[in-house]
Amino acid sequence: MKKMNKVISLLVTVSVFSACSSSNDAATVTTAPTETTTTTIAVETQPSEIIPEGYVYVEFIDGMPDGWECADGWCNGSMFNVTWRKKNITFNDEKMQLIIDNDATPKDGVPYSGGEFRSTDFYGYGRYEVSMKAIKNDGVVSSFFTYTGPSDNNPWDEIDIEILGRDTTKVQFNYFTDSQGNHEYMHDLGFDAAEDFHTYAFEWHKDKIIWYVDGTEVYRATENIPVTESKIMMNAWCGKGVDGWLNAFDDTAVPLTAEYEWIRFTPFE
Repeated sequence: MKKMNKVISLLVTVSVFSACSSSNDAATVTTAPTETTTTTIAVETQPSEIIPEGYVYVEFIDGMPDGWECADGWCNGSMFNVTWRKKNITFNDEKMQLIIDNDATPKDGVPYSGGEFRSTDFYGYGRYEVSMKAIKNDGVVSSFFTYTGPSDNNPWDEIDIEILGRDTTKVQFNYFTDSQGNHEYMHDLGFDAAEDFHTYAFEWHKDKIIWYVDGTEVYRATENIPVTESKIMMNAWCGKGVDGWLNAFDDTAVPLTAEYEWIRFTPFE
C-alpha cells in the first residue's frame, strides 16, 4: 500500500483563562487569569490517505499520458467500419478527443477512420470510472470498457459501457466471458450523454459486475463473470451491417468527436 500525506490546518476553538495579547501571534496563556475568553489556535496535523497499489488516475492536462497507447493502422473488421488512426486521437483543452472521420488513406474497402485509446497494462478486479461526453449521431458508438482476447494470447473477456449515438439518453451495458456475450442491458439515463460530461463506472468483482452512473448503482450482473485481467480501453467508431442496433451511419456531419476528461481504476484488495 502507498500513503499520500497532506498537511491540513485545523482551526480549533477552545476556552482558556488568559489575558488578551496585542500581538497577532498565538495567544499567550498567563498564570494570573483574569477572565474567560475564546481563542482560535492553529493546529497542524498529518493525516494519511491510503492509496492502493495499482491505483490509476489519468488526466489529459499534459496530453498523452505514460502507460497508454493509440491503436493505429488496422481495423477490427466485422461490424467496425473504421480503420484505427493515431491521428484521430487528440488532446485539447485538458481533455482527450476520439474522432470519427473520413479516412484520408482508406484501405480494404473501409472508408472511415476512428480513434481507440488503451492501457498497455492489464487490470483485474476493481472499480473502473470515466468522465466522458458521447457522440450524438446515427450509426456510432462512444465507449469505455475492459478487453482482452486472442491478440493478447487470452480468452475473450470484456466488460462494456457503450453509448449509442442514435439515442444518447440511454447507455448500454454488456460483458463477455470466454467469448460468450449476449448480456446486453439498456439503461435510461434521464439526461442526454452528448450534452455534458458524466461519470460512468463499473465494479468488477469475482461474483458480480455492478454498473454506476454519476455514483448511483443502476444495474448488476451475477452470472458467468469474466476472470481474465484486461486492458482499459475507449473507442469511437461507426458500424456497418448493424443498422438494427445502431441505425445506418449518417456521415453528413463528420468529423464527430467523443470527449474524455479523466479515467480512474481502483483495485480491490
